[in-house]
Amino acid sequence: MKAISQDTHGGPEVLREVELDRPVPGPSEVLVRVHAAGMNPTDWKHRSSAGFLDRLPLVLGWDVSGVVEAVGTGVTIHRPGDEVFGMLPYPHGVGSFAEYVVTPARALVRKPAGLDHVRAAAIPLAALTAWQVLVDAADVRPGQRVLVHAAAGGVGHFAVQIAKARGAYVIGTASAPKHALLRELGADEVVDYRTEDFTAIEPVDVVLDTLGGDTAVRSLATLKPGGQLITIALGSVPADLAEQGAARGVRAYPLLVEADQAGMLAVAGLVDAGELRPVIEAAFPLAQAAAGHALGDTGRVTGKVVLTVAE
Repeated sequence: MKAISQDTHGGPEVLREVELDRPVPGPSEVLVRVHAAGMNPTDWKHRSSAGFLDRLPLVLGWDVSGVVEAVGTGVTIHRPGDEVFGMLPYPHGVGSFAEYVVTPARALVRKPAGLDHVRAAAIPLAALTAWQVLVDAADVRPGQRVLVHAAAGGVGHFAVQIAKARGAYVIGTASAPKHALLRELGADEVVDYRTEDFTAIEPVDVVLDTLGGDTAVRSLATLKPGGQLITIALGSVPADLAEQGAARGVRAYPLLVEADQAGMLAVAGLVDAGELRPVIEAAFPLAQAAAGHALGDTGRVTGKVVLTVAE
């Protein structure tokens, strides 16, 4: 099979197309013929440095949408020919930038019938992250106020929609050209981080921090007493962020996304209900993965970038 691999860390130029043996599913695993693979900031980060993965050569990619080719011993929830999508177990189950990938069967769910593979591949990691922050961790409820940073980004644009589906009042930060999109996705209020001070908003119950650094620290001041700041910017927040939050009477803590069949089923349900849709900045064929990485490196992607693999 064809795959996109790297032998060293560095810029997009380290990526190359290679021929690898097609994997074989083991017990409780499925082999998926990849039709499309979503790209995420964690991909460009792991391309440029070891991150959570210290092995080379390395085939990146966690998001996948495709068709089950074969199942391993004991698998009952999927059959060959099923159209599925999901996130490979993060971080060590990586490898969807290829024509085939093996993954635990329960990392995947049926692809919504109204969604093509390209749009389906854009969803899993980013939407699961938003779901796990807003639902599993923060338990956002109707009427609560939620602040989403980088709201037009991969995680952010799904977070806006999920928070809205939960009945929250949603505030998103983004540059002015992206405000119309955010309002279309359901944001009640938008803040231009370039010209406005987001700490001037009315206090909120939950902050989803995607940026870390000074943004995370300043966001503590936006929370109501007992509020929560959940950051996905691991390694980019001060070591004492939790202590700074506690001093203000709020909680601040990190979250790392996990493969989760229940979460994926909930996300798929939102898609079927018309309450969640992916925004795709660009799609590249597998052989042009480096171009997708170069776009991601700009830090200005609206929504998601996707690799197309099979027609």
